This record gives sequence, C-alpha cells and structure tokens, in this order.
Amino acid sequence: MSTNHYIACDLGAESGRVMLGALADGKLTLEEIHRFTNGPVRVNGTLRWDVLRIFDELKTGLRKVAARGIKVESISADSWGVDYVWLRDNEPLLTVPYHYRDRRTDGGFERAFAVVPREEIFAESGIQFMTLNTLYQLHADAQQRPWLFKAADRFLTMGDYFNYLFSGVAKVDASLASTTQLYNPRKKKWSRPLLKKLGLPKKLFPEVVPSGTVLGPMLPALAEETGLNGVQVVATCSHDTGAAVAAVPGAGKDWAYLSSGTWSLLGIETKKPIINEKSLAYNWTNEVGYGNSIRFLKNIVGLWIVQECRRAWAKEGREYDYAELVRLAGAAAPLRTLIDPADPRFGKPDNMPQKIADFCRETGQTPPQTPGETIRCVLESLALFYRKTLEQVEEMTGQKVKVLHVVGGGCKNQLLNQFAADAIGRTVLAGPVECTAIGNVLIQALALGHLPSLAALRDVVRQSFALQTYQPQDAAAWDTAYSRFQELMALERHDA
Repeated sequence: MSTNHYIACDLGAESGRVMLGALADGKLTLEEIHRFTNGPVRVNGTLRWDVLRIFDELKTGLRKVAARGIKVESISADSWGVDYVWLRDNEPLLTVPYHYRDRRTDGGFERAFAVVPREEIFAESGIQFMTLNTLYQLHADAQQRPWLFKAADRFLTMGDYFNYLFSGVAKVDASLASTTQLYNPRKKKWSRPLLKKLGLPKKLFPEVVPSGTVLGPMLPALAEETGLNGVQVVATCSHDTGAAVAAVPGAGKDWAYLSSGTWSLLGIETKKPIINEKSLAYNWTNEVGYGNSIRFLKNIVGLWIVQECRRAWAKEGREYDYAELVRLAGAAAPLRTLIDPADPRFGKPDNMPQKIADFCRETGQTPPQTPGETIRCVLESLALFYRKTLEQVEEMTGQKVKVLHVVGGGCKNQLLNQFAADAIGRTVLAGPVECTAIGNVLIQALALGHLPSLAALRDVVRQSFALQTYQPQDAAAWDTAYSRFQELMALERHDA
C-alpha cells in the first residue's frame, strides 16, 4: 500500500497551521505539524498583516516536515479572502498589506457607487456587498495611494501570495479571485467594465487559474533552506472557504454547509451563479469553488464577536478560554436577549460587550449582565440568523435543505451546534474540524492525479472522519424567539 504525502499551509485570521496529510487506501490522516498565532498589527493607526513573519512561520513548519525524512508530493497555501499584497520585480512586497478590518474602506460604498451603480457591480460580480471587499480596498488605494499603481507590477491575493513565495509563479486561483468583487464568474475573468470605471489598471491584475492548478516546483533556494526536495506547488482552492466546501462530506442535493469560525459562511453548492434581483436584495454572494462550481452563500460575522468579547474581558484582567465561555453560556438563561449579527458595529474591533449592551438598549431589551449571558446571546443570535439565511436560500433556489453540515473550527462549539439545530429545525452534522486543510490536501491529490474526482474526494472525507449529529429540540421556544428576532431586526432597520 503506497502513501502519498501533501502539505497544507492553512492561514486563518487568528492562527496559521502547517498540516501534513497522508493519503493511503482511500483514507486520509491529517497531522498538525506547526501552529502559530496570527492577527492584525497596529501601525500608525492602521491595521496590517505581517506577511513576512507568516512566511517565516511557514518555513519553520516545512523544516519540521523535512526532518521526518518522508517524500512530500506537493504543497499549497490557503487563506482568508479579499486582502492582497503589492509586488514589483523580485521585491517580496512593496508596502505592508492592510487588514480587511482597517477603517480606510469606511465610506467605500459611497465612493464606489458614485462612479459605478450598485446594480452594475452585482451584475458583473455576483458578490455580497461588504466594504472590506478587495474592490473597495483597491479603490481606496487608487484615491489615497495612487503612487502604488505606478510602482507596482501586480497584486496577489493572500493565499496566492504565499504560493508565489513557494514557487515564483504569480497567479491567482479562481476561488480567491472571485472574492474580490472584481471577477466575473460567468465569463470567468476579471471584469473589464468595473476595472475601467473604477480606474484600476488591467496590467496590475494577474492571470486567473482554475482551482487545482499545478504551478510548478518549489523554488530551489527555498527547497535548500527547508530541506524539501522534489515538491510541487499547487494552487488548490486558495480561498479557505473554497477548500472547506470542497471537503464537506455531503451527499445528494438536500444539504447546505456552514463553514464556522471567525466568519460563518452558510450556503449551498450550485453549478451556475445566481445573479438576479432577489439575490441582490438579500445581499448574497457567488464565489467560485473547485471545478468552477459556485458557492452561493451568505457571509455572516460569526465567532468574531465571541473572540472580541474575550479580548475585551482580557484587557480588564478577566481571562477566559473558549471552553469556559461556552460552559458559562450553557448555564445562562435561554433566549433572554438577542442581537442582529449583521449590524455593522459588530464587524469592527474594540469593546464588543459594550456594543452588545448598546444594541440591546436601543432595541428595548435588558442587556446581558455576565460573560455567560453575553456569549449565550451571541450564540443564540447566530443560530437564529442561520435560520433566516436558510429560509432565504430555499426561497431563491426552490431547493429544500434537510441537513446542515457544519465544518471548520467552530464545529467544536457543541453549544452553538445544538442551538443551530434548534433554531433551523433540521439535522446538523458537525465535522470535520480541519475541513479547510482537508480540502487543501485532497485538491492537491486531485491535481496530481491521485484522486479521480470531487465525488471521490468527498468519499475519502466520509471514510476518514467521524461526524457528530445534533437533532432539533424545543421547537416552540425557538419559533417564539425567531419571531422576536425578526421584529428586532425590523425595528433596528426602521430606526436606522
């Protein structure tokens, strides 16, 4: 029995991982080789990514793999979407890249819509409107840092940037290109009308390649530095959600997915983009997946709110790990207070517990008084937002969803999984946790001909990883809470 090994460099907003995958006899084993913290760096009032430190951490992981003396077939990086690095010649970067939560894109809609109507942007890209999108970041660069457009050769999205540092090949995978809101998923290329009207030079936009493209061998200098030889670099789904969805162990057509982590990304897989008045009105997104499939989904703020609450309490000297916060939330009274996770205030950092309290007061609710009550409020509100999201996708597509697959780090949160099942009134299947890294590794196997198809990939996932089942409970209480949830959302929209 032969075993093929692959390396996934899985980069998230809070941490990065170097994962070693071993595929043998139709089963995959995955091992974490190196983990490191990640996050924004505050510089002169801005939020930036320290990409050179991230690269150095990745090299540490590669050296650890090489020390095992095993043959590695290939390597690939995946990352969050929308952010990018400017390049020129052999310079590793021209300027320290911005973090998507930096405030430079505040007012980005107004500036962009002044030159391109909102409807045209959606018709061209099919992407959900968020001011953190690459479109608004590049438009900010055009207005605030025009010198970059003269100095740079190109930009690269994050996961593709690290694949470039591995291989020297500067190309963008379609899954990350599609998150920019500047890529046309119907024509499968950058949108020339948007680039022209926004003043973004076409020469700065790199070639887009399909997910699962072999870029070439690892650079000789890097191979010598890390001790890895004969390794191919693959652009898998460079967008972490694209990789995760490829590895969702779904079967049939009646399932939806929730990639649960800092963001909650909930949707279905389709063959073609769904770009119409209804998807525009509901602000849904069409992102490209493996095989040019479409991830028709909604970006929801997710466990970022919990992460920010934890950081705020730590500043006050109250340290809680996530397990303790979940325990406290489980002990708190159910369905007491609710928030709208889509409220823009919850997408920005700093003093999240205060923002939650302010929202509750503004909507006539008694604010949560303890960390447990606060976290329960967040988790229950997310679950109710999942219900609203599933109702929208069923309305827009006519597809009935019977099962929700929850994958990613957030699927370890058993309380949220149960709340999700309760709120949506459907079965929830949780796992695998490391679905992004799994998808990354197995798309490498597809690219190298070690697996025949996406269906075979998902069969490997089902054979390799156990899932946990959650069935809905307390339907009447959650139906009542959902009515309250819809009312407070309507109240908030009216007041705004």
